[in-house]
Amino acid sequence: MQAVVKRAEQVNGRLNCLTYDYFERALDQARQAEAVYARDPGAARPLEGVPCAIKDWHSVAGEITTYGSKAFRDFRPERSAPTVERLLDAGAIMHCRTTTPEQAHAGVTKSPLWGITRNPWNPEFSPGGSSGGAGAALAAGMTTVADGTDGGGSIRIPASANGVFGYKPPFGRNPTDREHPSETVLHYGPLTRSVADAGLMQNVMSGQHPADIHSLRDTVSIPASFDGIAGRRIALSMDLGYFEISEEVQENTRRAAAVFEGLGCTVDEVELGWDYSVLDAWLTNWESLFWALAGDQLPRWRFEMDPFVVKLIERGSGHSVKRFYEVNRVRYETYQKIGRIFESYDLLICPTLAVPSVPADHDNEDNMFEINGKPVYPYLGWALTYPFNLLSPLPVASIPTGFSPTSGVPTGLQIVGHAYDDLSVFAAAAAYEAANPWSQHRPAL
Repeated sequence: MQAVVKRAEQVNGRLNCLTYDYFERALDQARQAEAVYARDPGAARPLEGVPCAIKDWHSVAGEITTYGSKAFRDFRPERSAPTVERLLDAGAIMHCRTTTPEQAHAGVTKSPLWGITRNPWNPEFSPGGSSGGAGAALAAGMTTVADGTDGGGSIRIPASANGVFGYKPPFGRNPTDREHPSETVLHYGPLTRSVADAGLMQNVMSGQHPADIHSLRDTVSIPASFDGIAGRRIALSMDLGYFEISEEVQENTRRAAAVFEGLGCTVDEVELGWDYSVLDAWLTNWESLFWALAGDQLPRWRFEMDPFVVKLIERGSGHSVKRFYEVNRVRYETYQKIGRIFESYDLLICPTLAVPSVPADHDNEDNMFEINGKPVYPYLGWALTYPFNLLSPLPVASIPTGFSPTSGVPTGLQIVGHAYDDLSVFAAAAAYEAANPWSQHRPAL
């Protein structure tokens, strides 16, 4: 705890990835955990004494939780999010809160309340979002583990941009929160430096919870190690059918595919056949959620909100019930295409992001944003993550694949499993990590 606190005090000024810290209290809790190990190591809980950064979008009972918004600057929830509750009950120590864009709306972490969060590998770039503060703090050595939420890639985008491991569990594996009941695109999960650490967090966070009717009774225990993955059949899609992918990401993705081949897997490039109807469906759902959840904030907070959040809310107010329900049809058709791939393959791999990252002050409405000289939708047209939120039962991890030779920012690869097949995704990630370890790389801050 002393080490991560010291590191946070040294580097957070350059990154701006923390909102609140509880260092003195955390050190007291660390001493209590130390005493537990001294008396009886067998009595230690699964995360006893482990420093854990909690996203400032996740409710923590009695602690200010801003959701990245001035509207909640002084808000103190009465109850914690179920996964937060479980992490703390398992002995994890919340020593800090991490930044998020306003109400977790974007793949870039900046807000009128907290300002711009920067990437530890290159501060000119974003650490991603919406769990960008978590990814940056983790990569910079300011925490041991961190939690995140993923509604359109908000765990996997920061995992890729910061060179760490992130996991979007299948819907229902981990309980969601009380503020967004039954919302299938939303997933709570871990951000860690290693696959084993993520498995340890998953084993604590997952399982049925009385606050969430969708939380699954059946549990999946992630082991500390796995057997090899030789013989697995892996489908590779470079662009999911419609994304523009930068050359440096393509190169690192093919290098990662070669690692899997070296592990005894068959890797075949496939045509997935998705198109922009997937983006339209995700945006329709996302904008409708913002209108339903935050529309009543506009009269008071419109002029103190991120202007893009205001536009999300306003667009959502115009969606018809018919258009909203049409999202289900697109979900069905989207799954039919990947379902045919899964008839022949155990896993699908694809880039996490189309570029290593975007500038730290990236404008979600930048009409000049391009990849390979071609115009790309600036909001999330560079993140190959949100389609898998529409296909929420699919487990998806993001693993590091290397670095950009120009910016020095990491790149990432998604590993997508069959519905609710967490173990295959973790096994593949662990095998890749063993063959191509990434944790020895640290940003030169």
